[in-house]
Amino acid sequence: MIKIVGAIIILASTSWVGMEFSKVLSERPKQLRQLKTALQSLEAEIMYAHTPLHEAARRLAEQLSPPLSIFFSVFSNKLAQEETTVRDAWSKSLEEIWTSTAMKQPELEIMKQFGETLGRHDRISQQKQILLTLSHLEREEAEARNNQMKYEKMVKSLGVLSGLLIVILLM
Repeated sequence: MIKIVGAIIILASTSWVGMEFSKVLSERPKQLRQLKTALQSLEAEIMYAHTPLHEAARRLAEQLSPPLSIFFSVFSNKLAQEETTVRDAWSKSLEEIWTSTAMKQPELEIMKQFGETLGRHDRISQQKQILLTLSHLEREEAEARNNQMKYEKMVKSLGVLSGLLIVILLM
């Protein structure tokens, strides 16, 4: 009886680990899509509504779900409450929330590059920078979707199968 309970616990825990890894694979494309939408909204706020950057970031924070809502909220607060440059506020905000996202290093580099140009140019140049960033994020999203399709089922299966292997070896 104890062996069966132990086997069930082992199988459940390895299956859970497989599900968690697959969740990361499915979260990355979703967060990238959300980030692209946020940048498009930021572009609209800058180009057409002439909204100040801290106000546009606050509005985005209200529209998005975590972790991106947290990022834009922190960014907005840093701009409104601290004596800092846009570049530093963007960079520090990225550092604070990046580990809570499912995104990887290439996206971080793209976002850091975008932060270098944010608020430094006229509206037309800023729009071009946003479009450039969106094209880079589009490429990363395509890669993330490809990885998700390739590996999501495999990771889930590996979780279950590794649990079965451990159970068989211990029996």
